Amino acid sequence: MALWELAAPRRRRDIPRVIRWTNNIALVVLDTLILRLSFPILTVGLAVMAEERGWGLFNNVDLPTWVVVIASMLVLDLAIYLQHVMFHAVPALWRLHRMHHADLDFDATTGLRFHPVEILISMGIKLAVVAALGPPAVAVLLFEVLLNATALFNHANIDLPRPIDRVLRLIVVTPDMHRVHHSVDPSETNSNFGFNLPWWDRLLSTYVALPAKGHDGMTIGIEQFRTRRDLWIDRMLVQPLRGPACGGALEAGKDAE
Repeated sequence: MALWELAAPRRRRDIPRVIRWTNNIALVVLDTLILRLSFPILTVGLAVMAEERGWGLFNNVDLPTWVVVIASMLVLDLAIYLQHVMFHAVPALWRLHRMHHADLDFDATTGLRFHPVEILISMGIKLAVVAALGPPAVAVLLFEVLLNATALFNHANIDLPRPIDRVLRLIVVTPDMHRVHHSVDPSETNSNFGFNLPWWDRLLSTYVALPAKGHDGMTIGIEQFRTRRDLWIDRMLVQPLRGPACGGALEAGKDAE
């Protein structure tokens, strides 16, 4: 994705890569270390344990394997969509999630930029879903690979031909679709919550096709944190403690009404 961005960027960069990439990637390293130290078992391991012990719905029903694999991946993707909406709707969770939105440019490294506490909460939610659902380990592995791959893809600053984008966004979240979600306009931030599949946004009326000012004219980020100093990892880590919990899409949308 990074090489594709260099070869065919969708938008002009406003912030030097060295500032954003070094701090965003440093955050990924920190997130990974904290996650590994905090959870003795992750989703695929739990799926294996659930199968061995008969935990969860799909370990107690007799269905073809292919049906269970597809159904498991769909339910896991819906859970991530609903979790994303929840992180916008609950002020305490928005304080954590707004760090992801506070990036002042939009590229593949934005898809890696999450607060460590949000990463821990997200993993806890996924483990709870896996324990309740009892999906096959292969379904969980495929879902995790797709989720991480599509997070890099749909945050990438790549210039997809418009006809290809229109077709592709019927089956996967594209960069142009997800970029709307990173608009500084709260009514646009309150849209396009999907990371992998675009269908939940369409079914649940959170889909917005284009930003009002166009992809070249839209402003990325949130109003609260607009300086280059806010892009450094030390400032990112303390953002949940700074200022009011305003700017969340759902909250701001209610205020506007």
